[in-house]
Amino acid sequence: MFQVFKQWYRKNFSDPNAVTLAIAVALIGFLFAWFGKLLTPVLVAAVFAFLLEWPVKKVSMLGVNRNISTTIVIAGFVGFMATMFFMAIPVIWKQSIGLIKELPEMMSEVKGYIHSLPAQYPNLDKDLVNNVMANVDGKFISFLESSLTTAMSSLNDIVAILIYLILVPLMVFFMLKDKTSLIAGIDSLIPAERTLITQVTSEMNQQIINYIRGKMIELFIVGGSTFIAFAIMELRYAAVLGLLVGLSVLIPYIGAAVVTIPVVGVALFQFGLTPDFYYVMIAYGIIQTLDGNLLVPLLFSEAVDLNPVYIIIAVLFFGGLWGFWGVFFAIPLASLVKALINAWSVKKLPETTECAEQ
Repeated sequence: MFQVFKQWYRKNFSDPNAVTLAIAVALIGFLFAWFGKLLTPVLVAAVFAFLLEWPVKKVSMLGVNRNISTTIVIAGFVGFMATMFFMAIPVIWKQSIGLIKELPEMMSEVKGYIHSLPAQYPNLDKDLVNNVMANVDGKFISFLESSLTTAMSSLNDIVAILIYLILVPLMVFFMLKDKTSLIAGIDSLIPAERTLITQVTSEMNQQIINYIRGKMIELFIVGGSTFIAFAIMELRYAAVLGLLVGLSVLIPYIGAAVVTIPVVGVALFQFGLTPDFYYVMIAYGIIQTLDGNLLVPLLFSEAVDLNPVYIIIAVLFFGGLWGFWGVFFAIPLASLVKALINAWSVKKLPETTECAEQ
């Protein structure tokens, strides 16, 4: 047993570059596992820094100093977000309150329909229907309780929100302005044997930039087009549903499946099984189809090709570890795992060739 472990160790860690890579991965994993909540503002700032790096570069290419171009881009971005906040939040808040008020009535209609099923279908077991209704009532009550608890905890975190609003923009500004010196500082801490680290970081850097930028663009396009389509069809709560559909793109596959439930529920409650209901469903289906078959390939053409099963596993695993940010970065993290495996395979290739020659 000891000899097997010794051979495995020599095969994988005889190269100093492999040891450096393994230590770096273990150290980063340890930091996020133990200090994930404390590092969340830094992670949020890094996301926005990746997002705004492209416009900063474009402004700098016009001959503007990087410090000034960073200031211009940050000011424009904060102004845009503030404008969107003050324009959209009141509408979304008002519609959310209206939707919450109508939820009991919607549930009553659903329960009435389910209770009418035994009369329409005599072969249907009434006890089964009653058990289903009891489960629905229990799930609905627990959902309301958890939602209320989340809302109250959010109100208690006002100080944390204010800290985010102050610290995150400052960190984004300095990350963009002092990008070269920050990278040089990190570079000085890494040992000289870092070929594999350089290979993995160079492979992941552009992918992460493209992913974050693409997700933000996809969110605005899908959410905005859904809101416009639903508003034209006079579907109630179009702003809330548009926001939910937009946010659903952050969770691959699972998000689209989950957000379909409130869309169908609101449309069915408002229109019933009428042509208007089917028009809403057709419009929603077209948006989802265009998103999956046109927008996603266009925005993420440079992303690593991952099997949907791996993506879903990554969403469940990293979401369970780090919540929202784990879900958001599920695809880049899965791509990172793939890049690490590729780097290790490349490292072993000369070894394998040498053995074959012998």
